[in-house]
Amino acid sequence: MTARVQLDRPHAHFTNLDLVTGRVILSLTSDEAVSAIIVKLEGESKTRLAGQKVVQSDGLQPSKKTEQEVHKLLYQVKEVFPSEEIKRQTSSTAGYTLATGQHEYPFQFKLPFNNNCANTNSFLTNVNFAGMRMEIARDPVYHLKAALPPSLSGFPGEAEIRYYVKATVVRPRFYQGNHRTRSNFTFFPIEPPRPPTSQEETYAKRGHQFKAGLPPVPKRKGLFSSLKSPTPPPQPSEPLRLEVDARLPHPPIITCNEALPLRMLVHRLSRGSQKIFLETIHIELIAYTNVRAHELRRTECGTWVLLSLSNMREPLGNATEEPGTPIVVDNAYWKDRPLPNTVAPSFETCNISRRYELEIKVGLMSRSIGSGLPEFIVIPLRHPVQVFSGIAPPARLLEAMAAQRNNSVRTPSRPPEKTSQGPGLAVHPPDTPLTPLTPLTPTVSANMPPRIGEHVPANVSGAGGVGEQAGPPSYEDAMAEDMAPVDGRRRDYHVSEMATDSFSEKGGGGGGGDRSAQAASGSQLREPSSTDQDGRSAATSTDIER
Repeated sequence: MTARVQLDRPHAHFTNLDLVTGRVILSLTSDEAVSAIIVKLEGESKTRLAGQKVVQSDGLQPSKKTEQEVHKLLYQVKEVFPSEEIKRQTSSTAGYTLATGQHEYPFQFKLPFNNNCANTNSFLTNVNFAGMRMEIARDPVYHLKAALPPSLSGFPGEAEIRYYVKATVVRPRFYQGNHRTRSNFTFFPIEPPRPPTSQEETYAKRGHQFKAGLPPVPKRKGLFSSLKSPTPPPQPSEPLRLEVDARLPHPPIITCNEALPLRMLVHRLSRGSQKIFLETIHIELIAYTNVRAHELRRTECGTWVLLSLSNMREPLGNATEEPGTPIVVDNAYWKDRPLPNTVAPSFETCNISRRYELEIKVGLMSRSIGSGLPEFIVIPLRHPVQVFSGIAPPARLLEAMAAQRNNSVRTPSRPPEKTSQGPGLAVHPPDTPLTPLTPLTPTVSANMPPRIGEHVPANVSGAGGVGEQAGPPSYEDAMAEDMAPVDGRRRDYHVSEMATDSFSEKGGGGGGGDRSAQAASGSQLREPSSTDQDGRSAATSTDIER
């Protein structure tokens, strides 16, 4: 007997409201007795971290404790065989005999908006084999009701989010064992409701003062120079002061597969004879992936280089301009450079979350007239940003959301101004002065499986507290019942492949109706750099999920 799940894949990935359709194909070389064929649509978020070694008073170092946490984000079950008609016609405890040949059983699921975690998992879900050692995860006690996160990989043995369709062929005799097969697919969610379009901007600003220009070199004194009236010594020119700011729309949202909506300005704040040249631009998108396994927590950091230019020698304005006149940097440098297709949208789920920052480094050179000694400076700026998937929700869904808001009293959708994002980051009219942004320097840690996590007390919010918490605003699953699938533009999203896109295995005895999944670590690619909560560092890189 062989069984496989064949998915209909009209798109490169699935999203909310999509119908996941396909067939379970069963090939028999002889007549076989089958009790049932059960198909499950599952999504799971799995993390695994190791605690730090603690030296005891007697000097012994106990082995590090490894914690696992598994959340079934999505779980739907359908029985495709026997059909209701067969059940009415026959009633047999010995199963149903299928003739030799190939049998196909179609199925269909609809992807919801939000997750639906179970409080307990099956034994097969919680078990994991690390070499010759068996590890059993504790049932999770903290759940976050939120939108379904995207498929995520790149952290082998540490964290992953995967979606798949699994079929179980249940056989009537316990010693025969059930036959299981699975087919993975990529999930890329619909973006949340966008705020109304506004002319406001969020921006980071930093100033710099160049050195004063050197005075011209005096001429060599002649033979009769002492007879002339003395001339005052040359005075240095006024030092040049300027500000650089990078601006994004408010709230700062960037979209997958689209270019940055970035504006960059340079302001001369003083008069001077120095000329300014734009020498370098370097733009990076920094991802922080927060991983939690019960009381252990760790943050992984990775970067995408979106733009890196040098030796540009582009003049910025001239010395005769009035102080305060903005000089706009041409956006042609980045307007045709979309985000890579490996960037996942921002999300937060029970044990994994992802947030982003945009780092911009501007290299400026100042050269004084009559002096051959230029001065070069790199000004770093950093923005916290949200990344949206770019898959717009159906118009009917937005209308339902608007009708729901009209029927209830809600607070304004615009968030209040936040000053805790860091110095130099706030929402203001474009001409309001702003304090400089202090850049952050992410660190990385060694590549050591399992990854070491920092212990966080259980009473800390989000670190193992009991119960279910509410996540960010999202759509309600009740709206999805009669909603048609998305009929608009789909974005390109690539996830590192698992060890196998599908698997088929013959298991031991046991029913097929339990929550079960093959507990095995996928063979994924790792994000290049990481950072522990205590800031220890070891190695770094500049690319991610190649």
